[in-house]
Amino acid sequence: MSSGIDADIALDAAVVLSLGMNRVLGRGAGLAASAAEALAARAAGRAEARAAALAEVETHERALREVVERSARIAALAETRAKIGADVALPEPLDPAGLSPAELTAWCAATDPVLDEAERRLSEHLAAQVSTQIFAVPTEGLAADLGQGPPPPRREDGDVRGNLERIMARLLPDAAEEERRAVAEAARLLAGVATADEAEGVLQEVRLRIQDANGRTRERREEERRRAAEREAAEQAEAERRYVLDSITAAFEDMGYEVQAGFETLTAEDGTLTLTRGGWPDHSVRMRVEDAAHVRASMVRERPAESEDDRRLDVEREREWCEAFEAARERLADAGIRSDVGWRLDPGVRELPVSTRNRQTRGRVGQRERSRERHK
Repeated sequence: MSSGIDADIALDAAVVLSLGMNRVLGRGAGLAASAAEALAARAAGRAEARAAALAEVETHERALREVVERSARIAALAETRAKIGADVALPEPLDPAGLSPAELTAWCAATDPVLDEAERRLSEHLAAQVSTQIFAVPTEGLAADLGQGPPPPRREDGDVRGNLERIMARLLPDAAEEERRAVAEAARLLAGVATADEAEGVLQEVRLRIQDANGRTRERREEERRRAAEREAAEQAEAERRYVLDSITAAFEDMGYEVQAGFETLTAEDGTLTLTRGGWPDHSVRMRVEDAAHVRASMVRERPAESEDDRRLDVEREREWCEAFEAARERLADAGIRSDVGWRLDPGVRELPVSTRNRQTRGRVGQRERSRERHK
């Protein structure tokens, strides 16, 4: 292994779970205490202690996600409440920071029936709104509008209205405005019916439109959940990639390397790192991390080799890099990052390629400050 290396990398389960927890809690990239304990137990080879710590992390992470789901539901119901002007109480979203898994789970259990009741009351409010709009039309005015005489005897408006409200209460409160309008249009036909059979026919149409509206609403909910899951996966992948980049940077900086990021695109987001040392005026290592799952590294020259002495120096630098990489792998393992080398090139096997970047125009990124807390 020297100028070329290709390795697969994988994050420990404790790190993966902890990164998810930290994103929910807004704590940046620091490892949660239980995850750090799991990593320490792993390093010490204490299988039982590791299993216990990892189980605690999994429980906490699962409880946090349950809280996030309830908070999202509270926000959705609050939006519906505002749209229809309902006076329905909703619980406040919970800040999960500092709470134990048991406390988080207890809050979820207490919140679920409150949210179910709020959704029911919102549906009833919407049903009452539609009924009021329909049955507030005076019979005489309706008859005049229709150009007809007084309607024949029919079931009492109260019976029809009660049936309508019971049926309308099945409409999900977060149905889209267009879907609510379609249901209301069918319900308004009740104002013109003259017989019980006609009323039942209209109510049946209302039922069918509610079924259709609820089906569309559930499809929309599922699509929103799918998009949320995709965002979650993308955010998790980025957190894992950033953790790997930061850990690699910290490991090599601790060994005396300067680490510069993103020279190919002049950003720190492309996963490219350049490693240099004070005693390496003519050499550097280009490293690229791909999706927190793969790392490639290559030693390069900053100018072409001009003599046999230069080539002997190349081999010496390659050996130094080989030793440094193995030392870094141990440090990364302690941080929960396993690396499996799939391909390597021994020192001196090939002539080092020459870097194409311009050292005068590339700009430098200063050594980053690294908090050791994330590995504690």
